[in-house]
Amino acid sequence: MRTEKDSMGEMAVPDDALWGASTQRAVLNFPISGRPMPEGFIRSLGLIKEAAALVNESLGRLSAEKSALIRQAAGEIIEGKLSAHFPVDVFQTGSGTSSNMNANEVIARRASQIAGSPGAIHPNDDVNMGQSSNDIIPTVLHISAALALKNDLLPALGRLREALAQKSAAFAHIVKIGRTHLMDATPLTLGQEFSGYVAQLRKSEQRVERAIEVLCELAIGGTAVGTGINSHPKFAPQVCAILAEKTGIAFREADNHFEAQAGRDDAVEVAGLLATIAASLTKVANDIRLLSSGPRAGLAELRLPATQPGSSIMPGKVNPVMSEMLVQVGLYVQGLAQTVVGCGRDGHFELNVTIPLIAHCLHESIQCLANGARVFAEKCVEGLEADEARCRELMERSLMLVTALNPFIGYDAAASVAKEALAEGKSLREVVLGRGLMDAETLERALEPLAMTRPSGD
Repeated sequence: MRTEKDSMGEMAVPDDALWGASTQRAVLNFPISGRPMPEGFIRSLGLIKEAAALVNESLGRLSAEKSALIRQAAGEIIEGKLSAHFPVDVFQTGSGTSSNMNANEVIARRASQIAGSPGAIHPNDDVNMGQSSNDIIPTVLHISAALALKNDLLPALGRLREALAQKSAAFAHIVKIGRTHLMDATPLTLGQEFSGYVAQLRKSEQRVERAIEVLCELAIGGTAVGTGINSHPKFAPQVCAILAEKTGIAFREADNHFEAQAGRDDAVEVAGLLATIAASLTKVANDIRLLSSGPRAGLAELRLPATQPGSSIMPGKVNPVMSEMLVQVGLYVQGLAQTVVGCGRDGHFELNVTIPLIAHCLHESIQCLANGARVFAEKCVEGLEADEARCRELMERSLMLVTALNPFIGYDAAASVAKEALAEGKSLREVVLGRGLMDAETLERALEPLAMTRPSGD
């Protein structure tokens, strides 16, 4: 152990740790979950400290030598080389001050090592120049979540959409019975059914893009309470410009710094969009699970790829494990979203004090949705097969084909035909012809299943 000092006095810190006294106090104060802040959050902290040093240098507030040292150390954080030196728990001070000081101390010590001069860089005076935890941590929240949405979730949803689109095209010729209220309805093609899933994924991608846009306003420049005390007026816009250039995301200074620090409404909105995506993925997963149920006592219109034994006692059983996985992901994400909603309410006066938890919830949601969508595409959708014979069998047995007879015999007569067919175990054709309601040729044309999958002419 070595002895470090901060404004509260001396603190023993592990010899090999790059952090200092302030971080060590947080480690001792918050032994709660064992979960450090998300990796993407830590790397984004490095990104901001790098940009801040460059801007402070350009404004003449930081020497070129110190700026270069800070930027080199911050670059190692960005690359993930120093992640082991960020031990602070998610459940910490609600402003994230412990994580901000963790970054300041790690960068200061590492920069001083590079310089070969202990204490060459000060964590507060140099690394944290023109900044406060109260504007830096909300800024990191927005940047890190936006990057995770762009780099992780968007590509994963795109892959699942493409896999579903390929199946939609492959299944375009297969006519099957539709279902509403879990009961037989009129026919459609399996390709049409899958096209609905494709559209859901496309809208999910659009929601991700909207979430990124929501996060583009950054709190940096507000410092302690939004007034910008101790920050140069050109500092925030220049930092935002650098961040936008490096990330390819149109980050900009917040229109109102008091809102940007006191409220977390943007995070709540993003959580809602993620919950919507979770609901969409769950719907797709549940449909595929039901359509593949069986194989002999269920619907069995789809055949799942076998990924693992389905039972420890029933040999040969194949379970919809990938659908079950994605459903659980959806439930988890919706729970995390509700947590963010609760966090958003705790913005008392000039600062929300649940930001580390919000960061955890958003990153966890994004990661699970991205991994879940990618694995579901790879291990389920891409290997799906249709049982055409089963689709045809169920369609031909359905009494809801009678709907196509409405223009010929009217709703009431068609309902009577369906009831008689069900009660007496007859086909629709038998009942209609037996009653002399239509001639055979017209009836065959009316009951042609493929014709029912599109609007009819006059």
